[in-house]
Amino acid sequence: MHAGRMTEVTDAIAFGRVAVLLGGASTEREISLLSGNAVLAALLRRGVDAHAFDPRERPLTDLLAEGFDRAWIALHGPGGEDGTVQGALECLGIPYTGSGVLGSAVCMDKLRTKRLAAAVGVATADYAVLRGPGDFAGAIARLGLPMIVKPATQGSSVGMSKVERAEDLHDAWQAAAVHEPVVFAEPWITGAEYTVAMLKGRALPSIRIETPKVFYDYEAKYFRSDTRYFCPSGLAADAEARLGALAAAAFDACGAGGWGRADFMMDGAGQPLLLEINTVPGMTDHSLVPMASRAVGMDFDELAWRVLETSFARTRR
Repeated sequence: MHAGRMTEVTDAIAFGRVAVLLGGASTEREISLLSGNAVLAALLRRGVDAHAFDPRERPLTDLLAEGFDRAWIALHGPGGEDGTVQGALECLGIPYTGSGVLGSAVCMDKLRTKRLAAAVGVATADYAVLRGPGDFAGAIARLGLPMIVKPATQGSSVGMSKVERAEDLHDAWQAAAVHEPVVFAEPWITGAEYTVAMLKGRALPSIRIETPKVFYDYEAKYFRSDTRYFCPSGLAADAEARLGALAAAAFDACGAGGWGRADFMMDGAGQPLLLEINTVPGMTDHSLVPMASRAVGMDFDELAWRVLETSFARTRR
């Protein structure tokens, strides 16, 4: 396949037979099922010949056997968002939504995302890699306490912990290392959290997030009703434009494309610090990209359609 221009589709027939890839085998399977089923329902409402396809239950080669023309990827986390399923679809010659193999793989790795973004002038928080207990003292000396400990390649805040005391760092490291051998820490940032959705090269209005939880974790993202979202976020016009430009620059540096989301924290001086890029964000009733799209008059069904259009950036072999 090769990259092409972004296509606008007016007739559902043009999409052909569409597989909505959902579920999978990652720790985010539950959310992927919610996202995928919401997308499937939206496409069906718009007249698309769409069908659920769970790669945990069936081999991807069934996509060819059943005559699917393209795939809407709603798989979250490793195995669905990290370039592996994208590579398999490339080998099968089936166009798919969102970022390609390289962008998906890079953005799944928070450390490499930080390094590439910083190289093009997008600021990120300082960090220390934690290979084991021998790195703990140096991390505390560098970053101070409190800090946040993260696995490098999980989404939805899986495996993340806030550490306020030195004696708790070992448990936090172990909690992250269960999911991923590469673990790192960042200083705890107390400013506001913002997210910027990207769709076909355009930054949508930013969203400011407030949660009563210690941080915006898995439960706060998907299940709590007391997480608060502000869209418009309240930023001045120039700050809003800057945040959108930073999101676009980070996407470009990391090879992301089609659609996705860039997450930021504001430091004490009001400087946005990139946290990560999500190349397959959630599409549930709590999710952020649908919220941002509504702010520009695009409902959920239209959003699912526009994301499906990104599959035309790849032509079928």
